[in-house]
Amino acid sequence: MSVVIITGSTGLVGSEAVNFFCDKGFDVVGIDNNLRRFFFGNDGSTLWIKNKLLKRNKKFKNFNVDIRNTENLKKIFKKYSKNTALIIHCAAQPSHDYGKKFPVIDFNVNATGTLNLLELTKKYCPEAPFIFMSTNKVYGDNPNKLKIIEKKTRWELKKTDKYFKGIDEKFSIDECTHSFFGVSKTYADLIVQEYGKNVGLKTVCFRGGCITGPNHSGAKLHGFLSYLVKLSLTKRKYSLIGYKGKQVRDNLHSYDLVNCFWEYFKKPKKGEVYNIGGGRYSNCSVVEALDHVEKITNIKIKREVIRKPRVGDHIWYISNLSKFKKHYPNWKQKYNAKKIIEELIENQN
Repeated sequence: MSVVIITGSTGLVGSEAVNFFCDKGFDVVGIDNNLRRFFFGNDGSTLWIKNKLLKRNKKFKNFNVDIRNTENLKKIFKKYSKNTALIIHCAAQPSHDYGKKFPVIDFNVNATGTLNLLELTKKYCPEAPFIFMSTNKVYGDNPNKLKIIEKKTRWELKKTDKYFKGIDEKFSIDECTHSFFGVSKTYADLIVQEYGKNVGLKTVCFRGGCITGPNHSGAKLHGFLSYLVKLSLTKRKYSLIGYKGKQVRDNLHSYDLVNCFWEYFKKPKKGEVYNIGGGRYSNCSVVEALDHVEKITNIKIKREVIRKPRVGDHIWYISNLSKFKKHYPNWKQKYNAKKIIEELIENQN
């Protein structure tokens, strides 16, 4: 028996990983207590995904355990220690707004929860690669200091700009505002690296852009593509928060992301970091996403413009994927932003 342990197993990325590794023949052990429902209400509940996963995958079991609970985590790691081939850590408190309102909960989930998992990996399965789903918010609002210009439907960089192809891993994380969520994830990101470089575990941080897919339980405070599709089809109003709704996100499908995990798993490194997102191949502004949804559905979306942006929000962010592609040249993207939106609409119908 070869086991993959996945935290946040009923979330967007975790559920995609469950299906992927079950299909590869692994036994998959999920750790997820549907904390998203606590954060975001019924819109954020992932119970429907859990039921779907259990129905589809005979080799999947899920433990209703909180990653802050070290004793319950220890029981799982101890039980599967000899057979654990891989740990994928996706569980998180993912919202800027929630993190600001409840900073202690945010830090305990994102930072302390990650440290708990690293310690258990070190003790029970030190040879297993540890994949951490980090975020581009480790860079705080530094991307907003770039020479961004306003266009009709988006903010953009000039093609001659050093960062036009995207932000790379050497971009500064210092002297900026992160948001409480960004700080807790930055701590987790750095400690994951440290367990690779200092302790010797095979660890990697994937600093994700805007990740989405058919299993995204989009809510007002998290998951803008999924959420705006949901609002469109139910004829509800969408709030454009700051920057005239022209802020740019690079969008990566969860399937393409999990294929990154697979490539890393086959050839793991210690203490590595990769910026991962849609890159120049797959990106859009919020306004462009709304326009595309309206075009496909023929439903006019009510829009509310809120001038004040969220703290730490990016005006423009596109990931530079060069480093990952150099290290893992077999990885290829399947979905661009328009294809992702079309799938989300199809999945809602």
